[in-house]
Amino acid sequence: MHAFLSSIEGTVVGIWNAFIADIPFFIAGLVVVFLTWLAAMLFSRSSGRLLHHWRLRGSLQQLVTRLATIGIWIVGLLVAAMIVFPDLTPTKALGGLGLVSIAIGFAFKDIFENFFAGILILWRFPFENGDFVECEGVMGRVENVTIRMTQIRRVTGELVVVPNSFLFKNAVDVLTNQPKRRTSIIAGVAYGEDVATAVEVIRKAVLGCASVDDRRKPEVFPQAFGESSIDIEVAWWTDPTPLDIRRSRGEVVTAVKAALDAAGIEIPFPYRTLTFKEPLELHDGARRPTEAREEAERRRSTRAR
Repeated sequence: MHAFLSSIEGTVVGIWNAFIADIPFFIAGLVVVFLTWLAAMLFSRSSGRLLHHWRLRGSLQQLVTRLATIGIWIVGLLVAAMIVFPDLTPTKALGGLGLVSIAIGFAFKDIFENFFAGILILWRFPFENGDFVECEGVMGRVENVTIRMTQIRRVTGELVVVPNSFLFKNAVDVLTNQPKRRTSIIAGVAYGEDVATAVEVIRKAVLGCASVDDRRKPEVFPQAFGESSIDIEVAWWTDPTPLDIRRSRGEVVTAVKAALDAAGIEIPFPYRTLTFKEPLELHDGARRPTEAREEAERRRSTRAR
């Protein structure tokens, strides 16, 4: 029993002495971790000014900053690990890091997929924070693109958090990629009106709208024979955001309606022709209700015979 207790005491004392001897290494490792955090923070704050001189677009500046910050942390943690564990060589550290990366990659496949998709989006995709995009029914303004996800604010106010892999795998319409965007409406004139005159009246009305880009002529073409009118397609260029499109459409519709009314050109209501199986009989609306009921009774009795 005494030998057993002595063995335990020797083991505990050995562990304690080893811990005391390794305290300087732990302190040095913590100092390296602190310096790594300080270096990553300083680089993240100053990278904007440094990268601005290279004239990189905003998303690419974010990508460079984040990748460089990740690199600083990886190097700092490896150095701290080698200080804490003196037997750890760079070759062993990199080998262990590779094995750990493979295990983590299998365990968090979706997270890493979104991570690399975010890198490619920041590097190659032609949209920035503030652009309006549309993808598989999700339409709104891009508020923030991170490594793992993208935040999109719908025009109705909701915030949609979209995984980057979703945007990378599907077609994305960048609505504000160009400073101007084309939109169109359909105007109808009566069949009895002169189509060429109506087209010219509509064109002048569209040109007079403030929201229409005067550097590109509006396109006004008769399109089809409608049910009760000649359909005329009216297309023009305006500012690209959804609010600008709605505002411009309202202005153009108002101007076209006023111009056609001033020119005496009819914008027809839908015409309907009703056909009855049996001929209709006209009755004097001045007859009394009793006479109408007697007439209906006579008709029913005649049909019964």
